[in-house]
Amino acid sequence: MKKSLLVLSGVLAISAALAGCGSKSEDKPAETAGGAATSSTKAPVTIKVQGWYTEAQGNWNKTVEAYNATHPNVKVVYESMSEKGDSQEGMKKLDLLAASGEQMDVVMYSSASDFAQRVGAGILEPLDEYLKKDNIVVKDEYKLDPIVNGKYYALPGKMIEWFVLLNKDKLDAAKLPVPTEWTWNDYAEYAKKMTSGEGAAKQYGSYFHNWKDYALLALNNNMDNPYLVKSDGTENIDNPQVRFSLNLRNQMENVDKSSVPYFEVVSQKMAYRDVFYAGKTAMLATGNWMVGELALNAKFNTVFAPYPKYDAKDTNGLTEVGADFMGVAANSKNKQAAYDFVKWYTTEGIQTQGLFFSGWKKADINKNVEAILASGKPDQVKFIDKTSLLSTLKVNKSTKLVVPPTYALQQEKEYTTQVELFLTGKQDLEKTIATSKAKIEEIRKSNAK
Repeated sequence: MKKSLLVLSGVLAISAALAGCGSKSEDKPAETAGGAATSSTKAPVTIKVQGWYTEAQGNWNKTVEAYNATHPNVKVVYESMSEKGDSQEGMKKLDLLAASGEQMDVVMYSSASDFAQRVGAGILEPLDEYLKKDNIVVKDEYKLDPIVNGKYYALPGKMIEWFVLLNKDKLDAAKLPVPTEWTWNDYAEYAKKMTSGEGAAKQYGSYFHNWKDYALLALNNNMDNPYLVKSDGTENIDNPQVRFSLNLRNQMENVDKSSVPYFEVVSQKMAYRDVFYAGKTAMLATGNWMVGELALNAKFNTVFAPYPKYDAKDTNGLTEVGADFMGVAANSKNKQAAYDFVKWYTTEGIQTQGLFFSGWKKADINKNVEAILASGKPDQVKFIDKTSLLSTLKVNKSTKLVVPPTYALQQEKEYTTQVELFLTGKQDLEKTIATSKAKIEEIRKSNAK
């Protein structure tokens, strides 16, 4: 694969040569048997953890303080890359830091595509030697296996599974039961029954954001190939599940008018959280990070349902899976200390943080939920239906994690561009599929050896 310049959202290009910034042995400090970095003065080394979360979103100060209290040879500090808690803004600033040679130690990426692209740019240090020294087999220790070309460059931080949030008051008004097993066709019927009003006062039954996940609704149920390309970069969109997904959205948004139209989502720059909190939609398919956010911001009774199925015969609860990919910067001067924090955070630390769900196999789901709710505000936590939440979490079954090729973000962009043309009536489904296939294949070939 070509290691050409990495273009990130039109902001900057990063050379793959960045990998060399941290590969020299003189960049590593002396290490104790336990892995803590030392110097002749035995002063603690400072490790920066850099991500996009705000303090309200991530509770990071409390988390790093807990680590520092038991690791006197290290001082961990958290730096937010976005005042808004925007992951894409955070990615851009992390890339700028990498390009400028600023201190980076522990870095996080919010999607497999973002992660894979930075691996291709040489921004992340391979962790295999560290893992081997600690006798850690990632597939045995974690629910996700973020391996890239036979190597590990990150461990899974918060684990993301999807479900559906429902406004219980609107559900009751429509005399609908809380779903415990349903299909996307059932979801569409629910949306119609919970849509009311006209114009600016209209309340929709459903909302789909402009992420690529919402253009692959039923494909996200596919156990083995839940992504728009396969691991080798070849297209995975010319199949019934993708066609079904796009037809479903077109039907709901442009025919039934039971889901917020795509044009409104992008033209009004809607934020999915705000749409749900404001009661503009009765349902929101989203990731489990929203439990922690609801514990701080819920405004009405909220219940939970499993991610809808493509076919009624499918296994209940099949959902796409994701994670925050946490790794060590290749240009870190304290790689061992950075790795030690990554290992701690992805096991014990997330439970200390009390906001997210863990990808560690030894984590207890009940304790995980209790910790998240305990970190919330009582006046908001009372709106969260714990019974439906736990039953949904326990029925969830993650599809295979696909760590795509390093150029997958380009393919995602081309696909979502074609989907936008379809959902706004500028081209039909067949042209959308055909053009997407051609663009995806063109990108794959241009990045081949």
